[in-house]
Amino acid sequence: MVKEIVNRVAQSELITIDFSDFVPENEIIEFDLKQFLFRGTILKEKEFRIELKKFDVSKFNNKEVAIFCSSDCIIPMWAYMLATSKINDIASEIYSGSKSEFLQKKTLANIQNIDTGKFINKKVIVKGCGQMQFNEELYIAITKKLRNIVNSLMFGEACSAVPVYKIKK
Repeated sequence: MVKEIVNRVAQSELITIDFSDFVPENEIIEFDLKQFLFRGTILKEKEFRIELKKFDVSKFNNKEVAIFCSSDCIIPMWAYMLATSKINDIASEIYSGSKSEFLQKKTLANIQNIDTGKFINKKVIVKGCGQMQFNEELYIAITKKLRNIVNSLMFGEACSAVPVYKIKK
């Protein structure tokens, strides 16, 4: 007689949180100011303004744009203001930082806006790996958000979870 294999994880009341579910779905385009710098490291105001004025911004049309500078140099705040002014009327949103930094910020905001009602007195596991790399700030935020409302909070996968918090009975 063949014994049926039962997926106890699927039958459990365990709720899995995957941060990739909180990542914004809109396309994000980076706007790197390095391309407007002399030798990629020095901002010369006159040349910066000329090159920025000539720059075709059509690729930013109705896109979320992350403005940053990949060069290790000092960029004055007015340069970010000029770049923002150039794309302000065509981009759907404009953010400071690289695409990766923006995704982390936006994911954090989405986590902070979670409706916690479905987590009350539940067992919750926060996925530890996936397609994207998430920083510790997100793990701290979800712990703060759920710590006082769940019965247990774990990290990892159901088969090898690390207990983080369990309510004392």
